[in-house]
Amino acid sequence: MEETVYNYKEDFELFDDDMDKYEYIIDLGKKSVTLNEADKNETNKIKGCQSSVWFVVRKVDDKLFFDTDGDTVIVKGLAFILAQIYSNHTPQEILDFDREKLKILNLDEIISPVRQNGFTSMLNAIYARAKEEL
Repeated sequence: MEETVYNYKEDFELFDDDMDKYEYIIDLGKKSVTLNEADKNETNKIKGCQSSVWFVVRKVDDKLFFDTDGDTVIVKGLAFILAQIYSNHTPQEILDFDREKLKILNLDEIISPVRQNGFTSMLNAIYARAKEEL
């Protein structure tokens, strides 16, 4: 997980201003896979986000994988980043990972406070699901 966070940090450092970083997140959202309509349900919907965002969790060989979607490309991009960081890890690895390490991405400088709250809601949902899977 930490390596993926640092990879995103390096990607963000390629851009000189916050608007370019914002566009990068949007591009990630445009490239991310769209969930089928059946998966866009209340069970998979993340609570606490202004926009609609869905996380589908699959467990394969004791590892969790997150498939995501959102109703805006910025939300899809943020969800995609989290899915890339946390997928392919066991629930215990997820719970042991210090989420404070995500602060090196400096997303608070890029996205609005409302989007930051949504990002935190997505993150909380990942940790809650990891706890459920223990």
